[in-house]
Amino acid sequence: MRIYELQERAKLLPVLMEIWENSVRATHDFLSDGEVIKIKEYVPQALEGVGHLIVAENEAGKIIAFMGTENGRLEMLFISPQERGKGVGRQLIKYGIENYGINEVTVNEQNPQAVGFYVHMGFVTYKRTDYDEEGNPYPLLYMKL
Repeated sequence: MRIYELQERAKLLPVLMEIWENSVRATHDFLSDGEVIKIKEYVPQALEGVGHLIVAENEAGKIIAFMGTENGRLEMLFISPQERGKGVGRQLIKYGIENYGINEVTVNEQNPQAVGFYVHMGFVTYKRTDYDEEGNPYPLLYMKL
């Protein structure tokens, strides 16, 4: 596997969007189809706006996961469903900690797989909200290393 920071974001946007949607549909059971479609409208802007966009490629050179980080925060982490459980997320997080100083993440409380993953990686919850940043009723956990 190869991990690197993506410089040409626009060119790979369709690939990243596909990974995002497949990952969300596999892990965010609490979102309706309509909510996923609505959120998807904002993803390109988030991908373009995040400070560092890091991708993971498999041996064949296909992008299988990505994360975004800014100012020591993990802003996003999405892995192709067929690649989950193979250590890709762990390798990305370790890379982010070592190269970008990641020490904080916000995660949907209703995504227990993600919460468990971050706990396994050493993050602990220091704050909880009843709503997400857009005011939707999706509790968030704020976690630090």
